[in-house]
Amino acid sequence: MYRTKTCGELRLADAGSTVTIAGWVQKTRKMGGMTFVDLRDRYGITQVVFDNDHNSALTEAANHLGREYVVQISGKVAERTAKNPSLPTGDIEIIADELKVLNPSEVPPFTIEDESDGGDDLRMRYRYLDLRRNPVRRNLELRHRMTMEVRRYLDSKGFLEIETPMLVGSTPEGARDFVVPSRMNPGQFYALPQSPQTLKQLLMVSGMDRYFQIVKCFRDEDLRADRQPEFTQIDCEMSFVEQNDIIELFEGMAKHLFKEIRGIELTEPFLRMPWADAMKYYGSDKPDLRFGMRFVELMDVLKGYGFSVFDNAAYIGGICATGAASYTRKQLDALTEYVKRPQIGAKGMVYARVEADGKVKSSVDKFYTQEQLQELKKAMDANPGDLILILSGDDAMKTRKQLCELRLEMGRQLGLRDKNQFACLWVVDFPMFEWSDEEQRLMAMHHPFTHPKDEDIPLLDTKPEEVRADAYDMVINGVEVGGGSIRIHNSELQAKMFEILGFTPEKAQEQFGFLMNAFKFGAPPHGGLAYGLDRWVSLFAGLDSIRDCIAFPKNNSGRDVMLDAPARLDQKQLDELNLEIVELKK
Repeated sequence: MYRTKTCGELRLADAGSTVTIAGWVQKTRKMGGMTFVDLRDRYGITQVVFDNDHNSALTEAANHLGREYVVQISGKVAERTAKNPSLPTGDIEIIADELKVLNPSEVPPFTIEDESDGGDDLRMRYRYLDLRRNPVRRNLELRHRMTMEVRRYLDSKGFLEIETPMLVGSTPEGARDFVVPSRMNPGQFYALPQSPQTLKQLLMVSGMDRYFQIVKCFRDEDLRADRQPEFTQIDCEMSFVEQNDIIELFEGMAKHLFKEIRGIELTEPFLRMPWADAMKYYGSDKPDLRFGMRFVELMDVLKGYGFSVFDNAAYIGGICATGAASYTRKQLDALTEYVKRPQIGAKGMVYARVEADGKVKSSVDKFYTQEQLQELKKAMDANPGDLILILSGDDAMKTRKQLCELRLEMGRQLGLRDKNQFACLWVVDFPMFEWSDEEQRLMAMHHPFTHPKDEDIPLLDTKPEEVRADAYDMVINGVEVGGGSIRIHNSELQAKMFEILGFTPEKAQEQFGFLMNAFKFGAPPHGGLAYGLDRWVSLFAGLDSIRDCIAFPKNNSGRDVMLDAPARLDQKQLDELNLEIVELKK
């Protein structure tokens, strides 16, 4: 046997026993005639003592061990004289009798410590070494525990775990597909699934009733902290349900995960917020409700007093930062520069402080009397010591989004976005469609299979832009962790949806005929939801990015720098696939 114990399980009760452990050399320390080796495996670290007085040849061999050597050590467990309370194994050590080097190691390119000296690119190139670090390993252990709890919960609710294909047809209506050429069907391509959407709907038509799958999905889109080209969904679908049934079941699942994984008991129902209110009061369809600063529209309060920036604006909105009147001019100038960054796009910012005596002092004092500024204070429900921040613009939606970024930044600066505090809500009543300037047509806000609200169906023919969807997103701390909808189960309504989206009947039949035809054979009412597993794990781990809860992630350019992928194919492979590479002129 390579080991009788792991490096994390020995305790004081094991003192006097002879054990064998195996693992990686974390560090070595020499003290007089003794050498101390910290041996690490996935389960922990155990200190091993090599003593000249006990075995000088063995101690000499230990002196030649390098970092990350893989070794096997046998010896007797003893109580440590100088205990280490920061380690679970800190009460004991092993007095070594045998040492075997199983595999030497080159000096690693960065330290295998909780706080490594390796940069992101270097650690991603040697990801197999990065995974030896405790924080990354703990993230993967957390991910494992979450998937086990998901399966346990859904199994208890009667769900069947059913696999769907990885090679499917392309559906260009959504994000860009990753495509796979077919050697046996020259000139034709599979696509990797962006979601098992149509397949899980077909499972409902087939009578499976409750389906789930922890499934890989693929989208060829620009990356950010919460996106990877391949990601994992907890994908679910149910038959004979309405929106409330799905929300209640998956809110229960969220509460189950909070309790079992984080030890947090959530007893109150999650807030449900209409999409229109989320945009009006927070400028986002995924508002962070860990703190206040709800938007207040100020058109009636600030317009018409000679300040042209406000007088010509289509929207004026403000937030009130409690207790932030102490912000210096330098801090306020920095905030102004923050909102003027190209990715936010505001032209400037106006501020007003509520002084200790209740008077208001603003950056636009010359345009407003104290009486008018008092009206501003009243509208903002501000008190002495508060800071009012105001943005305006000629496009209400864009200005609200800019104000959203300012609100989030203020929440960060004031320490209001605590990663150990959780604010959960459902955003509901999304618009069915959104206008695409690029396509010059209406696009499905979620996807073309979402059912419109029954009371809005008559508007499909006259005012489709006003139709609301039976769609819902779960949002936690400003992150969309999941979303879904009631689906269309009637082939005529589905055909109508494709018509509004600009599909010809022939195109709709070509791409989705299999689904519309299936609806003709007794499709039940159904709906579902998909949780983003990567986002859930990063949320519970307190991470800013999903990358460190994925074993082998891609970098910001969508590359796997460890495998050097994507890469060019050799000519033989291209010939087999009937492909030719054409270099585009820049």
